[in-house]
Amino acid sequence: MRILLLAAVMIPLQAQPLPTVVNPFEGRWDMVLTTADGSSSPRWMDYVEGRDPLIRIQPRGGSVHPAYDVDVDGPHITLVMDKGNDKRPKTTWDLKIKNKVITGTQKTGDQIATIKGVKAPDLKRDPPKYWTKPESIFNGTDLTGWEPIGDGKNNWVADGGMLVNTAHGANIRTTRTFDDFKLHIEFNCPDDGNSGIYLRGRYEVQVEYEKVDANDKYHSVGSIYGFLAPAVDLPRRPGTWETFDITLVGRMVTIVRNKVKTIDDREIPGITGGALDSNEGEPGPFYIQGDHTGGMKYRNITVQLPRQ
Repeated sequence: MRILLLAAVMIPLQAQPLPTVVNPFEGRWDMVLTTADGSSSPRWMDYVEGRDPLIRIQPRGGSVHPAYDVDVDGPHITLVMDKGNDKRPKTTWDLKIKNKVITGTQKTGDQIATIKGVKAPDLKRDPPKYWTKPESIFNGTDLTGWEPIGDGKNNWVADGGMLVNTAHGANIRTTRTFDDFKLHIEFNCPDDGNSGIYLRGRYEVQVEYEKVDANDKYHSVGSIYGFLAPAVDLPRRPGTWETFDITLVGRMVTIVRNKVKTIDDREIPGITGGALDSNEGEPGPFYIQGDHTGGMKYRNITVQLPRQ
């Protein structure tokens, strides 16, 4: 009996794995910033855990970028969203999380705004087996089904089957909203032109022919602005007609430009700059930028939807 007990005592205990501690901020967040006057605009954040946590921020405009001077203390984060310069103060975020909801403040100089964020939806779903026939969403003769948005003057006109932005001014969007779709659109971008086609009003497909060294691949024609670069380099063709065929199912996007597949079933992580909202789980419109440069032309805009 003593020998058995001694043997039992001498058997080493199996090391038990430590429980995995997941930071409550980890993941992607759809956020809304509200200013003192009550106006609101979308933001997005991605938190990747590690020895030095990586946080990416999508501001109201511009491109997604890393946060600076990140300090994580359990359910509390402070960070610098914009370092500022001689002409403007830096912008900081102070965030807390409780019950899977982020709340906090943004401070730029003496201006303070509130921030609220919820977990971004995965949007994982199987692609449809069948699609409807292509349906025109621009009739070529007037702006039926479209409406200008933004503060600029509306310079969009229908001209000979084309949707033309005659000068820098307002953006334009469809009055209908869409979830999963196949979009066909033809575009003619002049030299030094810059525009964009927004999918669900949240994800920009870049359209531009600025100077060759003005943009990297993540911000060049055919990119999902700031997130996905085209895998194939195609010749520049300013002032000529080109085509996009874009399929979006959930977050997964495929882009065919001029009959060449340039982005193949890639995940869009989050909203891009200029998004209308951060409600990623909801349908949204197509919208086209007109507030960068004039001279943009679009035509033969059709959509196919999942067929039951």
